[in-house]
Amino acid sequence: MAFTENVAASRFNLVYLALTVLLLQYVPHCASITQTVGQPWPLPQSYKSGTNVQSLDADTFLFRVVGNDCDLLREAIVRYYKIIFRTAADAAPSHEDEVLRFQPKSDPTVLEWDQYNTDESVLGSLDVKVEDKCVDIGYPSLDMDESYALTVTTGSATLVGKSIWGVMRGLETFSQLVYEVGLGAYQVNDTEIQDFPRFAHRGVLLDTSRHYLSLRSILQNLDAMAYNKMNVFHWHIVDEISFPYESRTFPQLNIQGAYQPAYTHTYTQENVRTVIEYARLRGIRVVPEFDTPGHSLSWGKGQPDLLTKCCTKGVFNGHYGPVDPTVNSTYTFLTGLVDELSKVFADHYFHLGGDEVSFGCWESNPNITQFMNKTGMGRNYAKLEEYYMQRLVDIVAKKNMGYIIWQEVIDNGVKVRPDTVVEVWRSGQEAELAKVTNLGYRAILSSCWYLNYISYGSDWMTYYKCDPQRFNGTSQQKELVIGGELCMWGEYVDSTNVISRTWPRGSAVAERLWSAEEVKFPEAAEARMEEQRCRLIGRGLPAEPVSGAGHCRHEYDPDQ
Repeated sequence: MAFTENVAASRFNLVYLALTVLLLQYVPHCASITQTVGQPWPLPQSYKSGTNVQSLDADTFLFRVVGNDCDLLREAIVRYYKIIFRTAADAAPSHEDEVLRFQPKSDPTVLEWDQYNTDESVLGSLDVKVEDKCVDIGYPSLDMDESYALTVTTGSATLVGKSIWGVMRGLETFSQLVYEVGLGAYQVNDTEIQDFPRFAHRGVLLDTSRHYLSLRSILQNLDAMAYNKMNVFHWHIVDEISFPYESRTFPQLNIQGAYQPAYTHTYTQENVRTVIEYARLRGIRVVPEFDTPGHSLSWGKGQPDLLTKCCTKGVFNGHYGPVDPTVNSTYTFLTGLVDELSKVFADHYFHLGGDEVSFGCWESNPNITQFMNKTGMGRNYAKLEEYYMQRLVDIVAKKNMGYIIWQEVIDNGVKVRPDTVVEVWRSGQEAELAKVTNLGYRAILSSCWYLNYISYGSDWMTYYKCDPQRFNGTSQQKELVIGGELCMWGEYVDSTNVISRTWPRGSAVAERLWSAEEVKFPEAAEARMEEQRCRLIGRGLPAEPVSGAGHCRHEYDPDQ
């Protein structure tokens, strides 16, 4: 009897211990996270925040341009005025001159605020200086300078950037430093920031083929990217499922290849221009991806004889495979399409795809076998892929465009140009990054940032811990890693959930790609992450909870 009681007691203790451990695992997620107030995301390279606090008055606060100016800068300032003073947005000035001053600082009209502002507890203006020429027709690029310096002290605030793109990043930071303390009441702490991105390529991939995304969703994502200092919209615009891009050179591509009816599932040329301009105004590049020779089934619906006919015992079996690389008509078509795309899209880079090419259909086709024997390729289908990619690369090179490819092109032994950028996406990223950079190619990483995969709890912490330069390689190799991007593939994502599924989980990737390498502990970032999530909510984005129970000062309202 005593023995039985001891066993029962032991079992009770074991169960109790197991339950305690299980409970402790979830306590951080059950307890509400106390969010920070007025702290920036991503964390700047150098950031000092003081205890002195100043108020801002939405009715009188000014942005004073004391350096070069242009429409890009003016638009950014008006936009950030409305973001900062969001509760007063409906009453915001209707003319930009009411919030801007474009005279040199020595002009007495600019000093007017200083003449009547005698209250040192009120910050009346932000001096904004672009050091280089500010060109209205300019587009962001891989080598743009995004550095800036921001200082807020008693009675004055200054933002200086070498380029307009750096000033845009600084305006975003300033907007995050200002916090609301009551209805229509705003404050900012004394702050000193020196900032620049760790990586030049900080991207977000959206897949608009598997599910069509509304133009509004795409623009919302661009807003979220700007709020997180992400700078590349990788537009995976077409795939084997659908071809929603409107080609004017080959109109049947989208008429036949888009989801039907095509007129409701197509990005018109005007839509594309809208996306590119909206992104440009926020310092974001738009890099389109037209993935071939695989992932091209939808292309064949509107372009006869483009795809390989799959065969059974040498006879066409009704199925199609990758692009047929053996016929000249393929390259005539690609030349025309690339020519059009080079005029529609503004960025220097073009993503050529090249992933997941199944060789089975090529192997089954007797015409392809004959071509390979004739050209000395034998049965090496990687050589056939190399032949195709090389001809495609030559077409792109004639347009003076750079290009990005998925890693399989390199894995299959294809020889590409030295300036190729390789995107590493498969498992085994450390070995792959070492291999790609050892060959001398620049690389971007997405393997660990497939945000379309979801799990219960704070999975953003896993994304936060991934580092693109964590692999065995020389310092020269690691310098060839120019950044990375999060991927939101569209099998289970459309306009109903793309923003909430991407943000603020994507903010973890944004900080990893912008902030210093030493900023790597998610537990230290958790309170700022909660503030960033509420910041996105306050700016009208349905950013999902990532830290368990909690609330925001302004909760999301889909009707606003």
